[in-house]
Amino acid sequence: MTFAALSEIRSGLTALSAQGLLRQRRMLQSAQGARVQVDGRELLSFCSNDYLGLANHPALAAAVALALPEMGVGAGASHLITGHHAAHHEFESQFAGFIGLPDALLFSTGYMANIAVVTALVGREGEVFGDKLNHASLNDAALLSRAKFSRYAHNDLAALARLMAASTARSKLVLVDAVFSMDGDVADLPALLALCEAHDAWLLVDDAHGFGVLGAGGRGSLAHFGLQSPRIIYMATLGKAAGVAGAVVAAEKDVISWLLQKARTYIYTTATPPLLSAALLASLQVIAGADDRRSHLRELVMQLRDGLQAQGWELLDSATPIQPVIIGSNAATLAISSALLEQGILVPAIRPPTVPVNSARLRITLSAAHSAADVALLLNAMGNA
Repeated sequence: MTFAALSEIRSGLTALSAQGLLRQRRMLQSAQGARVQVDGRELLSFCSNDYLGLANHPALAAAVALALPEMGVGAGASHLITGHHAAHHEFESQFAGFIGLPDALLFSTGYMANIAVVTALVGREGEVFGDKLNHASLNDAALLSRAKFSRYAHNDLAALARLMAASTARSKLVLVDAVFSMDGDVADLPALLALCEAHDAWLLVDDAHGFGVLGAGGRGSLAHFGLQSPRIIYMATLGKAAGVAGAVVAAEKDVISWLLQKARTYIYTTATPPLLSAALLASLQVIAGADDRRSHLRELVMQLRDGLQAQGWELLDSATPIQPVIIGSNAATLAISSALLEQGILVPAIRPPTVPVNSARLRITLSAAHSAADVALLLNAMGNA
């Protein structure tokens, strides 16, 4: 007997494969780093978000080893039952102080954090405004909130101003990636905040790719621009530059208290293992003292961009560790990625729907764990691709 729904899935998979859009997982068989063991091969990797090289840092590993006998492995319950450990609480306090905001709340993932904030702050009578290149989690959060969702062209703040001026919503919320994950450019946060001030709106800043990298001491995009406002709700993920896992939201104390009461993705899930918070406390200390790593990272970005431009590749305007090389077609992008893999270099091919149609790209991400020699190897391989 034919199962029609399963047949449709099989047809869909065949179609994705024909379009060069079928995704497959690689098997990581080592710790994260500049060089990794993947699918039985040692490769030079330019595709992690481990921007400061902390995912395998000895200080973080030592913190976990020290915490394990005391804290165990699992939290065992949600935060509002018995899962909220002293280590969670200490990290929230230290993070808020580090960022310069009154309070903070720890989440299992950035996806859950964004959904929590948006759905807790706006509902059917609200309106959410988002850049069209925002991360999928922000878009999904807006849809789940049941608020009106208005999107504007990437970085088109004049269009956003018109949308906000025309809005009659009871509550308004602007969503933005501080650093856009597939383009690498930095949002104009001061101008966005000015619009929120003018139209009495919240501003949710997703600093997944800015925290640890931008700003004095790696304090992120708000420090980078010198911004402070009770309207700002700040979200940072902790599995990228911080090198661990999870996410954290920082804001006014009343906002954090409201999330504690209303954020379903916080309330109805088991707390993260407390030993991860021990690692995160160590990570904050390393990040604060990692100016040398950030300086090295900036030098690598300049080296890569200068080399790629000399070779004639199409780059986007990015000064961050995210360096996209625009190819266009899915097939050509996959072919170049495969050619680099043959040379022992791992660079992912990013295709729709992650990026717009006809803008498939190689997404090169740099880490402080890379050396100038590593970047030179990549440039040589790109010249031969």
